[in-house]
Amino acid sequence: MDIGVIGVGTMGRNHVRIYSELKDVGKVYIYDVNGDAAKRMGEQYGEGVIVSDSIDSLLEKVDAVSICAPTKHHFEIARKAVEKGISCLIEKPISSTWEEGEKLLKDIQIQEDLVIGVGHIERFNPIVKEIKTLIKSPRYIEIKRLNPASTRITDADVVSDLMIHDIDLVWNYFMNGISYELDSVWDADLCTAIGRFGSCAVSLSASRIGCKKIRAIYIEDEEFSIDGDFMNQDVYIFRKPQKYRENNSRYVQENIIEKVLVNKVEPLKEELKTFINCVKERTQFPVTAEQAILNLRIVDEIREKGK
Repeated sequence: MDIGVIGVGTMGRNHVRIYSELKDVGKVYIYDVNGDAAKRMGEQYGEGVIVSDSIDSLLEKVDAVSICAPTKHHFEIARKAVEKGISCLIEKPISSTWEEGEKLLKDIQIQEDLVIGVGHIERFNPIVKEIKTLIKSPRYIEIKRLNPASTRITDADVVSDLMIHDIDLVWNYFMNGISYELDSVWDADLCTAIGRFGSCAVSLSASRIGCKKIRAIYIEDEEFSIDGDFMNQDVYIFRKPQKYRENNSRYVQENIIEKVLVNKVEPLKEELKTFINCVKERTQFPVTAEQAILNLRIVDEIREKGK
């Protein structure tokens, strides 16, 4: 299977690297408006990675494509690929606005047997699946996603750049289908959103002004607490003992700590392997266009509530 990558910036370079390692991938065709950057990447990987002179010429040669261009170009490029019958993995967010996403969805629904996925990468973080199997009656979910300042993202605020990862986890994975109430405080680089899903309160925090990079999730369930780290892929469970046990006059056992054994993997590699398998088997990618559009609707709602 021959694969295309459109856009070879920071994320696109990683797509090229991983595709070049996968046994089910033949040639990798790349295109970037910065022709020199694409040429350097082609030279780096040798004959297995071929530089295309246009998006159209790339789409003529591939079975599927990763769209890693800046967000403002996602709609235009994805629509072109869909019209040519090419399966797409679109880096998050699916488009600049949910209205664009809805237009793209109509084009997708016309085509048959296309696999269209959106790259919300945390869905492929192994701790997410572990936590999903553990929680039974969550009462509180807190996710923090804090970043030092970066010049890499220039066309998105902190909600659509960072918090959208956790919006996807909450609305499409942990609390899928549950009605909610929502409030927020935000500006371009800092946001806190508070939600209520039935008996469960949810707090999301995202920042691009921090001095420390944090990717953390904390959950209070009826019987236990969960502490997870997305970057280190660690999960700990804290349980209260049936009775507090006094070992002597100075020490008291307050809780039992369990470390969950997680099979640590590179989430992007798992995402791209899943995409290739879905294209081969013509099965639905785990993160659908409909879910990605919902994420953008929630982004808009958070912005509106925070005015």
